[in-house]
Amino acid sequence: MAVKIKLKRLGKIRSPHYRIVVADSRTRRDGRAIEEIGKYHPTYNPSVIEVDGERVAYWLGVGAQPTEPVLAILKKTGDWQKFKGEPAPAPLLVAEPKKARPSFEALGGDDEGKGEAITQKKKAEKKDEAAAASESAEA
Repeated sequence: MAVKIKLKRLGKIRSPHYRIVVADSRTRRDGRAIEEIGKYHPTYNPSVIEVDGERVAYWLGVGAQPTEPVLAILKKTGDWQKFKGEPAPAPLLVAEPKKARPSFEALGGDDEGKGEAITQKKKAEKKDEAAAASESAEA
């Protein structure tokens, strides 16, 4: 039985998420897997790659063959170089935490009131007009 390390697709139509799985080479892409050994989320910025290095080393040691996309992921994480005995690659980028937006006071905003609203409520205007009309009719 030939064993492959391949990607199993999850997620909606335009937001794919993948699991790195060990499966029989004859199974379909999203079929039954022997073991899940990692995650890959390409739509995030930077993309999220989580791989269990010990399990990858075990499966490569017993003869599992990675597919081309998985091989590229393993080269980025350094697990492939560790298995082959080559020097490790540069570390992966880690997402920087988002900076908090500056507050209104920090931007130099003053909290002074600008005054009252210029326009008045429409109901008050109608009552005033009605009162003025009744006064002019009485006079």
